Amino acid sequence: MPIYSSDSDDPRPSSSAPTRRFLAHNRPMHAILGGGKVADLLLWRDKSLTAAILMGFTVIWSLFEVMEYNFVTLLCHISMCMMLILFIWSMGAGLVDWNPPDFRTMMISDSTFRWLCRKFNSMLVKFYEISSGKDFKTFFLAIAFLWILSIIGNYFSSLNLLYVGFVCLATLPALYERYQNEFDYLVSQGNQDMKKLYDKFDTEVLNKIPRGPVKQKKKI
Repeated sequence: MPIYSSDSDDPRPSSSAPTRRFLAHNRPMHAILGGGKVADLLLWRDKSLTAAILMGFTVIWSLFEVMEYNFVTLLCHISMCMMLILFIWSMGAGLVDWNPPDFRTMMISDSTFRWLCRKFNSMLVKFYEISSGKDFKTFFLAIAFLWILSIIGNYFSSLNLLYVGFVCLATLPALYERYQNEFDYLVSQGNQDMKKLYDKFDTEVLNKIPRGPVKQKKKI
């Protein structure tokens, strides 16, 4: 009978060579996403609410892309329906034993705006750090990713890209939390392949670019 070697046949890394984590720190996914209501939605902690939001975005995408609904017309129809509901609710509260609508429940809290501003500022800082050229590898990957995304944008509408991005945002974090070990293994293998490709590009292209002599500053 043939003898198989367990070390050579097993495609997964052994315990002596642990798989590199996709996320640098070992915090749980819920803490990485902020640990608030947004993290609960993305990780499907409240399945009914997350499914309702995903279904709502699917309905909106279907109205615009499938049924070719006009945005201004849809906005006006939604506003009219909301006004009619609030009118009937307010008038019915005086006739029947109903509680009148509370306007404060419709207002967006200041903490939400502050959270959005912090996220936007952190994105600007990250964009500046990548564009400054301190890490040429990250700069090269960012340029390549934006170039590929620009090509994809020529074949898909902006609404389709936003919808696909939202679906990925609503599914990938939950899938990663459930299949973290398998995903880390695939990312580790892909990272090794990208590193080999970058080293080859650095050797065959970047190192062949002529560079002028570095002038040393004279000491006074």
